[in-house]
Amino acid sequence: MPRDRNSSFQSPLLDPYQTSSNELEDKIIGLYSKGMSARDIQDTLHEAYGVNVSPQTISTVTDKVWSLVEAWQNRPLADIYPIVYLDALHLRLRRDGRVQNTAVYIVLGIDLEGQRDVLGHWVGEGGEGANYWLSVVSDLQARGVQDIFIACVDGLQGFSDAIHAVFPQTDIQRCIIHQVRHSLTYVASKDRKAFVRDLKAIYQAPTREAGETKLLELSERWSEHYAIAVRSWEANWEELATMFAYPPEIRRLIYTTNSIEGYNRQLRKVTKTKGAFPSEQAARKLLFLITRDVTRTWLTPKNWTLILNQLAIRFADRFPPP
Repeated sequence: MPRDRNSSFQSPLLDPYQTSSNELEDKIIGLYSKGMSARDIQDTLHEAYGVNVSPQTISTVTDKVWSLVEAWQNRPLADIYPIVYLDALHLRLRRDGRVQNTAVYIVLGIDLEGQRDVLGHWVGEGGEGANYWLSVVSDLQARGVQDIFIACVDGLQGFSDAIHAVFPQTDIQRCIIHQVRHSLTYVASKDRKAFVRDLKAIYQAPTREAGETKLLELSERWSEHYAIAVRSWEANWEELATMFAYPPEIRRLIYTTNSIEGYNRQLRKVTKTKGAFPSEQAARKLLFLITRDVTRTWLTPKNWTLILNQLAIRFADRFPPP
C-alpha cells in the first residue's frame, strides 16, 4: 500500500488493494492465440516493452489456459439444437516420436435462440472416421443434448449411421458442394462447365420432384461418358434431397456445410503457421483460444424468427412447449 499522509494516492496501473497486474500474461495469451511461437512472443515483448521473458515462462503462462479449455469442452449444452454442422479439421500432431496427420472433429450448432456456437473439439487417433464420430455424437448426448432436428454433413461413409445410432430422428442433409466437387473429379475438364450447369438445375430446383426430373435428364445425357459421377448423385439422392422438404429460408442454411467450413478456414489461418503440434493438449489450447476470438463476432442467422416458426411447424411433436 502507498504510504502517503492523506492516503489519497491511487496508482494509474493497479486497482486498490491489487498487488500485481495480469496485463503481460494477457498479452502473452493474446499473441499465442494468433499462432505465434514462444520465441516469437519473446522477441515481440522485448521490442514492445523492453522486458525479457523466457520461453519457459511463456509456456507456463499459456498452460494456465488449460483449465478453461477443459471447462469449455465439458460444459453443459442446450437440450435441442435445430441445426448442427459436423466436419473435421486435419492437423499435424507429434505422437510417439512421429508426426501424424490427425483429424480434429468439430461440431457447430445453432440453438433455438439462433445463437451459433462451437460445441467442442475432439482430437482423433488418425484420419477422419465414422467410428470416432459416433463417440463425438455420444458425448453431445452425455452433455445434455436431447434432440437434433437437422444434421449437415459431408460425404464420409457411415456418417449418417453414426448420427442415427444416437439421434435416430435426425434428418441428414449431405453437403451439396462436397457432392459437386466429388463428382467433378470423374468429369473431363472440357465437359465440366456443362456438367456443373446440369447439376445446378438439380439442386436449385424448386421441388424434389423437379429435382428428380433434372437428375433423370443428367443421367440420360452423361451416363454413357461419366457413369461414376452420375451414379454418385443417384446413390446419395435421399440425403442430398432432404433440403427439398423445407422452405427456402431453411434450405439456404442446410444445403451446404459452408458455416463450419468458414470457421475451419479461420482456424487454418492460425494453425498453418505451426509445423507440428508437440501434443494434443497444445493443439486443443490453441484451437480454444482462436475459437474464443472468432465466436465473439458471430451473429444470429438472417430471418431467424421466421425460420424458428417454420421449424416449430415442421417439428411440432418435438418442439418445446411455449
